Amino acid sequence: MPDSKIIGIDIGGTFTDFVSYDAATGTIENWKNLTTPSEPIEGVLQGLAQVEDVASVDKIRLGTTIATNALLTRRGAKVAYVTTTGFRDVPFIQRGDRRSHYDITWIKTKPLMKRADTYEIGGRFSAKGELVTALDEAAVREVAATIKADGTIEAIAVCTLFSYIDPSHEQRIRDILAEELPGMPISISYEVLPKWKEYDRASTTIADAYLKPIVSDNFHRMQKRLDGIGIGDRIGVIKSNGGESTLKGAAEAPVQMTLSGPTGAVVATRVLSELTGIKNLVTFDMGGTSTDCSTVVDGMEHVTTSFEIEWGLPIQIPMIDIHTIGAGGGSIAWIDKGGMLRMGPQSAGAAPGPACYGRGGENATVTDANVVLGRINPDYFLGGKMKLDAGAAHRAVKTIADQLGLEVDAAAFAMVQIANNNMLGALRAVLLQRGLDPRDFSLVASGGAGPVHICDLMDISGIPHGIVPNYPGQFSAFGFIMTDARVDRHRTVQQISKYFDGARATAAMTELVDGAIAELVSQGYQQKVEVYRSIEARYFGQNHELELSFPANQFTEETIASLWERFHEEHQNRFGFSIPGETIETVNLKVVAVAVSEKPKMRELEKGEGTPASSGSRKVRFEDGWHDVKTYDRGAFKQGQTVAGPAIVEESASVTILQPKQTLRVDRLGNLIISA
Repeated sequence: MPDSKIIGIDIGGTFTDFVSYDAATGTIENWKNLTTPSEPIEGVLQGLAQVEDVASVDKIRLGTTIATNALLTRRGAKVAYVTTTGFRDVPFIQRGDRRSHYDITWIKTKPLMKRADTYEIGGRFSAKGELVTALDEAAVREVAATIKADGTIEAIAVCTLFSYIDPSHEQRIRDILAEELPGMPISISYEVLPKWKEYDRASTTIADAYLKPIVSDNFHRMQKRLDGIGIGDRIGVIKSNGGESTLKGAAEAPVQMTLSGPTGAVVATRVLSELTGIKNLVTFDMGGTSTDCSTVVDGMEHVTTSFEIEWGLPIQIPMIDIHTIGAGGGSIAWIDKGGMLRMGPQSAGAAPGPACYGRGGENATVTDANVVLGRINPDYFLGGKMKLDAGAAHRAVKTIADQLGLEVDAAAFAMVQIANNNMLGALRAVLLQRGLDPRDFSLVASGGAGPVHICDLMDISGIPHGIVPNYPGQFSAFGFIMTDARVDRHRTVQQISKYFDGARATAAMTELVDGAIAELVSQGYQQKVEVYRSIEARYFGQNHELELSFPANQFTEETIASLWERFHEEHQNRFGFSIPGETIETVNLKVVAVAVSEKPKMRELEKGEGTPASSGSRKVRFEDGWHDVKTYDRGAFKQGQTVAGPAIVEESASVTILQPKQTLRVDRLGNLIISA
């Protein structure tokens, strides 16, 4: 039976967002409250207290930054690293590159564990999976005894040479360690990342072990608190790939939670693409602390395994490709040593927050600047539920203005312009740096601050169209109610086209499919499962692979021939050339299993025409000075109506600022379509 009431929750740095869908009535409700940084579950419980009958909720999907914050602040577990004899220094040697070739002060990023806590074990397989040396089980027990005597190790990461071909040594090491050290969290690379490239595999496995105790502890406490209100067994958490997992499943593979929260906005953007028919979208999710940018190209989000938590510290699990910068409504203005105005990345966060929040903050922020410029109505913040202190905002910005020798409104406008340019860099990173033309995209604004800045960003980025979707202030939470349970499985199986073994490839792919489906079933997902197979391949001798979908169940002569043909075509399309007859090498097999859930239905708006009635007016500062600007209530809009700028469109969790010469149209679902 499909879930009839679902709540999506996104815990942000400043606000915790909620979106609720009731299938019985077809209604979607949204709200938010301030995040409680010291104990995020408190903010969740405060928000759930607004639900009339929380026990009637069938499913809660939660995006969390527990893993992200632990990695960024290096507050994870003390990890012991166990590997093959002769390879203990792989996590410390890392790669041969440098962040800056000419910076003699640069220091290589340190791994998430210490060299003193690394242990070598005898036993080895060859690159072809042949046994070279038997596993030294006595040495494994000695390592266990040493770790036990040490008493400070909180988790163990195991990564042996070529375990992605034959995992038996890793599995046996895990079993012995579990026997000798009951209750110790253990991560093995074959379960975390069974792919080639020794350092990447080691780094990812260490990160998984580093996170296990803290994520498990947080989820356990979260489970107890939610059990207290009767919904502990109905909560799912969002993984970095945008899919749902149970609390237990996520705790067993915490590295999958590295980028949980921001994925919701990308999932929601993909749904928006399906509903509107607009295939190329770039997301601009601006919250209180950070801005996240990503793309949906040809109706699909981009999933990557090329992610680093710090320079040279990779985590190679599948995750939606998101570029994040420290720029949000809470970004603090400051003057550098050269007397230049800077914005962020320091943020006022939720406590104390921007000066206008009236919670003790004194630093001028982007939100304060927008209040001074008339872009945000201090009496209608969060739909009037939270009053802002305009005087405090003015005083905070005046401190910056006095240092710059500017009028207060000029300083506020400069603050907004600098913040916009910071965010322009993030947009360029996901578009121009990846060979994508901004003129082919529409900009989707989300987060509480996204609609405030969308028209500015359109103007300076060259993106011709913008979209302010429904529920922009809670767009990630909205994406959570639209997502499915998902499992990604990858494995390196290297072969070349001249001697391709179809039976071997079929067996490996079948193992991946069976394992992904079994993982979904073990977590209690019983609905229909859709499976997507793909292969990463390259011309023999190349360094980078192309990913090709593989819709067949087996590698037959016909499907293999089709695979080579499609590789040449894709290489021609991507790089402008192909080499027919050249040997092709397959590197990685990939499987995505999705337990499809029933999606909320979006209602169409009543049809209307002309311009909606104005709800009032106020003065707003634009580049050419102050304008008397009409305000509009988004809740009163009808399908087909239009608004010409300058204008302000207000709603409960955000406000859209339409510049002069820009126009806005309301589509059939209520999305605001902006054109220059």
